[in-house]
Amino acid sequence: MDRHASQSLQNFNNYVGIKFQLYNSLFTSLPFYRIEKTGMLLSFFLNICEEGYKKKMSPVEIIDEFFLKDTSFKKQSEKLDLLFRFIQFVERQVVLFDALEDAAFKYVQDTGGTGTLKQLELEVSQNKAEKALQKKLEDFSVEIVLTAHPTQFYPGSVLGIINDLSKALSENNTARINMYLQQLGKTPFFKKEKPTPYDEAMSLVWYLENVFFAAGGRILSLLKNQFPDAVNENNPVIKMGFWPGGDRDGNPFVNTDITLKVADALRGGIIKCYYLEIRKLRRRLTFKGVEPLLIDLEKQLYNNIFIPGNRTEITQEDILNILNEIRQILIYQHNGLFCYLIDDLVNKVNIFGLHFASLDIRQDSSIHKKLFAALAASGTFFPSDYGKLTEEKKIEFITKNNKEIPEMDHGDPIINDTFKSIRAIKLIQQYNGERGCNRYIISHSETALNVLEIYGLFVLCGWKKEKLKVDIVPLIETVEDLQNSAKTMRTLFENKEYREHLKRRNNIQTIMLGFSDGTKDGGYLMGNWSIYKAKENLTAVSKEFGLDVIFFDGRGGPPARGGGKTHKFYASMGKNISNKEIQLTIQGQTVSSNFGTVDSAQYNMEQLLHAGISNDIFNNRNVTLEKEEEQLLQDLSDIGFRSYIGLKHHPEFMEYLTQISPLKFYSETNIGSRPSKRKKGKMNMEDLRAIPFVGSWSQIKQNVTGYYGVGSALREMEEQGRLKEVKKLYQKSLFFKTLIDNCEMAMKKCFFPITEYLATDEKFGEIWNMIFVEYEVTKKYLFKLTGHNELMAEYPVEQLSVTMREKMILPLVTIQQYAMAKIREIEQEPVKDPLKLTYEKLVMRCSFGIINAGRNSA
Repeated sequence: MDRHASQSLQNFNNYVGIKFQLYNSLFTSLPFYRIEKTGMLLSFFLNICEEGYKKKMSPVEIIDEFFLKDTSFKKQSEKLDLLFRFIQFVERQVVLFDALEDAAFKYVQDTGGTGTLKQLELEVSQNKAEKALQKKLEDFSVEIVLTAHPTQFYPGSVLGIINDLSKALSENNTARINMYLQQLGKTPFFKKEKPTPYDEAMSLVWYLENVFFAAGGRILSLLKNQFPDAVNENNPVIKMGFWPGGDRDGNPFVNTDITLKVADALRGGIIKCYYLEIRKLRRRLTFKGVEPLLIDLEKQLYNNIFIPGNRTEITQEDILNILNEIRQILIYQHNGLFCYLIDDLVNKVNIFGLHFASLDIRQDSSIHKKLFAALAASGTFFPSDYGKLTEEKKIEFITKNNKEIPEMDHGDPIINDTFKSIRAIKLIQQYNGERGCNRYIISHSETALNVLEIYGLFVLCGWKKEKLKVDIVPLIETVEDLQNSAKTMRTLFENKEYREHLKRRNNIQTIMLGFSDGTKDGGYLMGNWSIYKAKENLTAVSKEFGLDVIFFDGRGGPPARGGGKTHKFYASMGKNISNKEIQLTIQGQTVSSNFGTVDSAQYNMEQLLHAGISNDIFNNRNVTLEKEEEQLLQDLSDIGFRSYIGLKHHPEFMEYLTQISPLKFYSETNIGSRPSKRKKGKMNMEDLRAIPFVGSWSQIKQNVTGYYGVGSALREMEEQGRLKEVKKLYQKSLFFKTLIDNCEMAMKKCFFPITEYLATDEKFGEIWNMIFVEYEVTKKYLFKLTGHNELMAEYPVEQLSVTMREKMILPLVTIQQYAMAKIREIEQEPVKDPLKLTYEKLVMRCSFGIINAGRNSA
């Protein structure tokens, strides 16, 4: 372990580990019902869980023994009441731990070390790369896109407490800490109703206002101070995107009224931020010639926020003109005093404009297919035989059409909303600027027709082709579609009409790639490898047509959904993968865990910026992997794919997931507005969304999607005498090493003794043993590959954090599996048991603490 890692680990122990033990004791003194007894019994219960699993006891046996030996409870109602109190207690322990980690961030992370802008400054100076940096920053940027995917199990009120508690902890303000812990004890974690799409949007607007506004401004100011001539005024380097209120895919509750309301909230949010900044500036800039300009700008901003119906036509350019005029007065009349304050605000206006974040519109291709079928059936606007035409003929008709369809009722709410949403984009651009809403994303985009249908739809909705300021973005998700993606895009690029559209959009095509569904579809290795190969092939075909391709990565929190050491993936790419911009989704848990404070947000955005910039100007790799290395990874992925498909096609696979994991209770957690399935009816893999799929595996501590098939692939390589090749690849390739690092993270959060009682189960014994054997084989070969004898050995701080968190929630996982077992027992009985509903509530309530403790588990 190097000196910095050793210091970080020591700081983690001091600022998190020891403080957790200290402040955790405060819980037992809080003035709440039986809390002291709850805390004491929970400690006994945790010990019994740990000892019980060593003896291979089941969760039911452990809980029964606990109540028999350590309590005097006889009634089942009393026992269940205590289990619920355990859940509440552990939930709040997790909050305390989260707040402590947030408060300790600057002591644990090297905020001036590897992957930061300070390191970039040193590298540029040493390599005399100022001109190369200037060229790179002409059009390079990092875009963080906030989504409303249901992975955030903390309600907004608790997130607020974490934020305040973190500040109090960093200041060692014991009185406030005690007060916030009391507030935490009184604050419910469970919402009785699902949030609306607007609620979801407003919870993320809070992060824009309180975190990203400051962090983005800091980063641009740092860059301009370090490299005054390198930053292009027309390229702010940091961009923000936004999905809540615009993402319709599978969410029937998002409509055009919501979209416009969210766009207005984004505009109002950023204007409010500017207004507050101007108020602060007035305390400093009290000089002649400056104050009247500030007062006038303050009034304009005030009118736009607080006076209904008095929205003025103020633009980003108007604000910048006033600020630049003030700047000139400060320089020439007041010796440049406080000029840096104006510069900081100018940087923020350059980043956030009047849009704050670009609102993306997303819909599934199946809805568009339905829409065009309805138009054909009407016989008025489309040829009645449109559905029978070949793809080529459909494309020809759509791209040559210049007719506009008048606003009308099409007899289907979703079709009506699709038309309205496209017309709404024009209105949003009018008030929020073009960046306010300039992308339409097509989920399950399988063919060129899927993209060209949307191009044609904009024309049908009254957009003139030469004035269409919208990027049409295919979202490619399944392994099969990823493998066919280059062929699909070639067909698209060969279309003359679409090429003209791209020319008007600066010859740039954005393509979104879905990590979640790729892994769900093909397993960990094949999912990631298919995306890599798709990027390589799409980069080549785009270059062939003289186009720049931007990859927009649909990443989730856990490694199985593209999370983990994300910046290292970008840093590992060679010049065969387009690096024009880095765009990625940040959702739910990842927002609060990686971007929850200004310090952590700045650090993680700097990591992404450094990865993209340094990879281009200091990287001499023409390719990410040599041909023989690609073949090796292809072979590994093929073997891993076969192994994963063998599990997925096991006859008890879906039954195992629905009966053993809390999958069927996911929608009852009320954490998101979107349904957990795309269609109503019986649960099946095709309609099951990736988030509940991955999240359910994480709750039963098996994390199948983060490693399954890796061990089988490595074992077969050894049998073929090729393990040395794999070891060499691990040592040489950052891409492959990061894949393995993330795999280790997923495995570190596994704990099979929880479900070991199923090893001899008549129905589920076979599939449980398949999963367990693959886990053990993977662990064995990862140790051979890495040379370590424990998982996550290269990340000691994260390793300790995971260990402490997993221990903390062991009682919850035990209670959840106990309740699931009771539900299965009751379902076998002919007479209904009224306690079934209580057990179901236990299962659902345990999910909050388990997922929250994982920080990137869903």
